[in-house]
Amino acid sequence: MSSNYNVGVIGYGWAAAAHIDALNKTGQGNVTAVLSTRNLDPAELSSTHGGTIKVYNEIDEMLADDSLDVIDITSYPDQHKDQAISAARAGKHVILEKPITLNLEDAEEIKEAFDSNGTQSCVCLELRFISQFTTIKSIIDEGLIGDIHYGEIDYYHGIGPWYGQYRWNTTRENGGSSLLSAGCHALDALLLCMGSEVEEVMAYNAQSSNEVFSSYEYPTTTTTILKFRNGAVGKCASVIDCLMPYYFHTQLCGSEGSILDDKLYSSKLHLRDKAWTKLPVALADSGDVADHPYQDQFQAFFDALDKGEPMPLTSYEEALQTFRVLFAADQSAARSEFAGVRSAVSFDARRVAKRRDMFLAGWRCAALYWCVGVGGCAC
Repeated sequence: MSSNYNVGVIGYGWAAAAHIDALNKTGQGNVTAVLSTRNLDPAELSSTHGGTIKVYNEIDEMLADDSLDVIDITSYPDQHKDQAISAARAGKHVILEKPITLNLEDAEEIKEAFDSNGTQSCVCLELRFISQFTTIKSIIDEGLIGDIHYGEIDYYHGIGPWYGQYRWNTTRENGGSSLLSAGCHALDALLLCMGSEVEEVMAYNAQSSNEVFSSYEYPTTTTTILKFRNGAVGKCASVIDCLMPYYFHTQLCGSEGSILDDKLYSSKLHLRDKAWTKLPVALADSGDVADHPYQDQFQAFFDALDKGEPMPLTSYEEALQTFRVLFAADQSAARSEFAGVRSAVSFDARRVAKRRDMFLAGWRCAALYWCVGVGGCAC
């Protein structure tokens, strides 16, 4: 039986508004409180988003509200650690926007707090839930492109200083780096697809000379080369200073075929010999949070809470693997040297893979049905 979950949202900005609407649309989530340093009008918030929303100005007051089951943190990144740990200690489950923190030490402290308090968690690396990557992952898991030896997923966010509109994101104190600011989505998608642990990375920074990007306090382009334990090689470019429409580039090369964005070639399926076959998926094609698949992700979180199981695909435990690689990449770029990736002491890869596979099983049948073009899928 499904339960309802009262959610308190920390912060009320661009992402928070999208979160509130997505949470309420799940049918199980009810946003009943917002924490903000601004003087928000509860009646106006309730009218805008539905329901009855209380406004808090102090986090201790919000966390003392016994009616709240989940805390959704959309605040500035430098506030994430203290807020997440406080929520865990107050017995709340946690939804956490990216970046989880701005350094590895803080990220590990959050993990310790979640582990010691039995906190269930969901990190907003939501592109794992769009049809593009659920379908691609199913194709990979079914072996339709064989063993992947090379992959690249790149994040290009253009049309001027989109993120530069927000002062918090241009500062080193809160934006942090190109990868922390936005490119973490591409790096996370690459790690999802490659399916092997990263041994070491080498990263390089660059920056546009266009005056429109001069307010950034950190390099706005980072290209990372990754060496995987299984011998594969990957590349992730995070470019948030390009003058072009948004583009999320995906290229995966395997022993039996390749994937390019929304196109598939597989020697196993003999689809259109020497020609790409287009996949029926929606590409990641917008940096606007209003277009992100938060509702599907939050529904998966509530389903996991109902079952007493960890969040599939984007639990804090799994997201931390991505950010360990990310912090190593930023370290490499800063020092102009190779960087190793700290392994997770308590990370059970098989357990996480099992949860992921169970979640993706529902997508796999549909993906194979379309690719093979027959009605007798035996999933």
